Order: sequence, then C-alpha cells, then structure tokens
Amino acid sequence: MRGLRSGDRPESIAKTAVCSGAPGLADDTESMSGASRRIVRLRVCENPFPLRGLRALTWSLVTHAVEEGPPLKLPSPETPLSIGEAQQLAQAALAEGRLERAPAERLAANLDTPGVLTALLEAASESKRSAHGDRVSVSRNVFIPLTNLCRNRCRYCTFAKLPDSPEARTYTVEEVEEVVRGGVATGCIEALFCLGDKPEVAYRSYREDLQARGFASTTELLVAGCQAAFEGGMLPHTNAGILSAAEMEQLRPWNASMGLMLETTSQRLRGKGMPHMHAPDKEPSVRLRMHEEAGELKIPFTSGILLGIGENDTERVDTLLAIRALDDRYGHIQEVIVQPFHPKPGTGMRAASSLRDETVAGWVALARLILGPAQNVQAPPNLAPEVLPLLLQAGLNDWGGVSPVTVDFINPEAPWPALRALREATTTAGQKLVERLPVYPQFIHGQPDFFDEKVREALPRFANDDGFARSSQQSGEEAA
Repeated sequence: MRGLRSGDRPESIAKTAVCSGAPGLADDTESMSGASRRIVRLRVCENPFPLRGLRALTWSLVTHAVEEGPPLKLPSPETPLSIGEAQQLAQAALAEGRLERAPAERLAANLDTPGVLTALLEAASESKRSAHGDRVSVSRNVFIPLTNLCRNRCRYCTFAKLPDSPEARTYTVEEVEEVVRGGVATGCIEALFCLGDKPEVAYRSYREDLQARGFASTTELLVAGCQAAFEGGMLPHTNAGILSAAEMEQLRPWNASMGLMLETTSQRLRGKGMPHMHAPDKEPSVRLRMHEEAGELKIPFTSGILLGIGENDTERVDTLLAIRALDDRYGHIQEVIVQPFHPKPGTGMRAASSLRDETVAGWVALARLILGPAQNVQAPPNLAPEVLPLLLQAGLNDWGGVSPVTVDFINPEAPWPALRALREATTTAGQKLVERLPVYPQFIHGQPDFFDEKVREALPRFANDDGFARSSQQSGEEAA
C-alpha cells in the first residue's frame, strides 16, 4: 500500500484514492469545489485478500477533511484525545452515519482515557435508537452441535474433540428430531446448527461412521438435519464453518439464514505460535470468500468479530470495515456479533487475560458507529452477565440466541440467562425486549428473494406484522 505522506496534497491524494473497479470510490471526491475543495471519507486502496468480486473493495479507510493548500497531516491513533475531541469524533460519525478508520483507531486507542468511553457510548446509543428505537431483540432457540469433531486446532477452543475422546459426538437425524420436539414444546423458533469444520478431511474413523449412516459428507448429514428441523416445526440457522457455494445452495431450501463469524482479518494470527496456526479454515481470505458467496446467493448472513485472541486495534477496525464493505456490496449481512474471548482451562490460551468489560462495551459501541445505525449489532448476554446495562448503553440491539432447552456448547461454562431475567434487565435499562426469528424483519418483509420458496411460505407462521416472533410462539415460564 502507498500510505499518506506528510507532503501529500489533496489533488494527489484524490488520485491515490481512485481504485479501478471499486464502486463508490470516486464518488467521495465529488464534493470538491471552488477554492475550498474538500475531500471527505477519503478511501485509500488496500486489499490484502485475493478475492474475486471483492479484490477491488477497500479494506483500509481514512476519514479526514482537508483544505487545499497546507500539507495533510493525520494524527497517529495513539495521539491522546481530550473529552471534547472524543465527543467531536463520535458526534461526527453519528451525523455521517458511519465511523471511518482514522477516528475509529483514535477512539479505540483512547478507550481508557477518562471521558472517551462515555462519549463513545452516548453516540452509539443515539445511533441505535435512531434506527431501532427502544427495541432489543432475542431469538429463543435450541443449540444443535451436529458434530464436535473438527479439522482445525484453534488454541482457544474447547468445542472441538478428537474422535477417540469420550466427549466426541455426532448427532443422528433422530437425535436432531428429539431436540426439535423439545424446542417446539418450549416455544423456540430457531434451530441453531453449529459444528466443526470438515472433520471427514482429517479423520478416517469419522468418514467411515458417516458412510455407515448413509452420508458421503458432513454437509449431507447437515442437510438432512436441517430438513428434519424445518419439517419438525422450527426454522434452522446454520453455522457450519467453511462451506462452498454449492454446499450453501444445498442448505438454502431448509434454512432461514446462515452465518460464519469472520472473527478477524488478521493474517498475522495464522503465524507460528499464534491462535490460528493450525486452523486452515481461519484463513481470512477463505472466510471472506464465503461471506461473498453467501451474498451472491442472497442468503441472510450473520457475521461477527472475536475480541481478545491477540489481535490489535487496527486489525479489529479492519475486520469491522471488511464486514461493512461486504454488506455495502451485497446487502446480506443481517447481524454482526461482537464476541469477547474468555480463556478456558486445558487450552493453549488458558493463561491469557480476558478483556475488561469496559473494553468490550467500547468495541460494541465502535461496531455500532462503524457499521451504522441500521445494522443489527449483537453481544451475547451469557459472556458478560454482570454488565448487561453497560452493553445496552453501547448501542447493541440484539442479545442473540438464548435457549431454555440446551446449553451454549461453545461456551458451556457460561449459562444462558433466563428469558424473563433478560427481559427485566432490558426493561430496567429503559428498553423493550422482543423475540425474533433467526432472520430479521427487514428480510422477512422487504426481501423475499433472499429465501427459498419453502422457507418464504413458512415465515408467516412464525412472524407477526412487524416481522418479529408471534406472541403465540412464547410459552411457559421462560416466555419473554
């Protein structure tokens, strides 16, 4: 990348900003006129990920307003911020509808500075309310870990098991049906399928087990499980790790939505001794490609960022901007999860420190401002149960999936809050909890081409006129 230099003048910067084939880049210089020509939301071309349709998109964005004449000098992210400066940056992002790279990095680097977090939370909360009002949503679900075998070896994970482990398990379709019956009985709508990445690539014994069951691949088993859940009265959402476009097409007829945590765009974390060294499916370009292909297939898609696994502020901002660029291009990102890492015993990162709650809240707020008011920003309540009011101040509008039936198999040490308790915490913070489907209202009512015909016809059985869950779906003591 050719970086901005202190001697750069606006004319040369504008030329640097134009990247062939990148939609909208030239538009950012259209507001230049007369003696006081101004460049706003200047985008600097950089894309280290070799993607097809996205190779012209910009991952590195800079926001700065300059006048013709003096050389452009951008402050480094570590430059201390006063409360007044933090308020100006946050309010400017609020006015423009999104936060760009330079101010995002400055705010991130100063989260511990007194007053900066408050300014950020205030702007993020206002941004959230401008698009979502006082509503905060939650999805009542069942969690189905179809198989906990995985070919990846992330240094922080306890979900993945080896085939000879007594905890290794691969569900049968009949076991899926049993979980679904429990979900239907307790008013759940979403059947969340979460599983390890392509274990058949790594384990012969697993391949043989699949063949004995009549399946040639994990995807075939997953399709059968999703069909069973759909026909059993629930709406599946699949998070199966890396899937090809052809595999997503096979799953689309039975899924209301799908997802993949982008986690991070950091190539550095794939290096020797790093968290993703032995995790080929955590290659950033591979994960970005799946996001792109989901957009091409018009699949409502969940993404997210994983905080605290060794990434730095710049890499976090990169990740959020990459997600935003994908949604700008395809309009398919239905929600973005901001998930903090917590170290677990028995893993390579067991001695790592968890992020401070205030830092997590700061990144929820930064995600809100970077992604814009309309995006659905989620933070799992079971991973920060003591600071739910702080997270609500940070601009989230969704708690994610919460189950009255199953545990969080990814974070089994963190129990779900009861839906009634979550409602009370949300109400106490001056907001209103509403239940949703595994797909958001804007897709249900405004984008019917994002669903297979079978799913599209089923949606009215679950959704009310606003696109949220019908009140008849709620039952028992766990009703929100």
